[in-house]
Amino acid sequence: MIGVFDSGLGGLTVASEIFRQLPGRRVVYFGDIARTPYGTKSRDLVRRYAQQDAEFLLSKGAKIIVVACNTVSAHGVEMLRQNFDIPIFEVVMPAVRRAASVTRGRVGVIGTRGTISSGIYERKMLQLSPQVRINSVACPLFVPLVEEGWIGHSETLSIAKEYLHPLRLARIDTLILGCTHYPFLRSVIRQAIGGQVKLVDPAQDTVAELVDYLAHNPGLDAAVRTPGQHEFYVSDRTEHFVEMAKEWLGTEVVVQAATAG
Repeated sequence: MIGVFDSGLGGLTVASEIFRQLPGRRVVYFGDIARTPYGTKSRDLVRRYAQQDAEFLLSKGAKIIVVACNTVSAHGVEMLRQNFDIPIFEVVMPAVRRAASVTRGRVGVIGTRGTISSGIYERKMLQLSPQVRINSVACPLFVPLVEEGWIGHSETLSIAKEYLHPLRLARIDTLILGCTHYPFLRSVIRQAIGGQVKLVDPAQDTVAELVDYLAHNPGLDAAVRTPGQHEFYVSDRTEHFVEMAKEWLGTEVVVQAATAG
């Protein structure tokens, strides 16, 4: 199975892309709703949670892990790769590569406080395309707004406009949605930032890299094609998660409560 973990329901955007780009592969998902958001936690605590989340997915038979959380991608991926002898994918570098390929030179990044304060996007872009200018803004309320189902509220649009105002002033042409929760707010973000700005969804490009990896590793690809149903686990089962999973994935899924750690 392909393991996916996130601090909550944001990783459903990655699971959805796996369903679309890699049909026939089984997914085991863990959403750590009880401890969300990760973006406000210390680096050491994020790493501890990431270790526990990965161990949980391995216990369920995951052969690959996709870290769908940008905060963990910023703070804990190298630790996970040292601790676990399986392929581990993250969502930062695929988004950086995509943004570098489409921008005219001004890229914005929005994310949690933890992701933005890490400077991970600036460092990766500097390595890849040093001529690209990066402007980053933390949007700490976006994750709880998504988790609480406030996507369509007028207050959410007002908050988005306030957060994104500095990026409008910077005249960015490309915006990285630096948290897998943020695609749920795509229409709101589009209204707030303007229609000419290209939006980069890390889920799409991360799974595209996974597709390429499996094409070059047919034995592993066969291992994640095992028969059976997808498995979805959360550390706090809520009706909102169940509803969003059905809406975002386009199918009914069984969501079970479980604890990592």
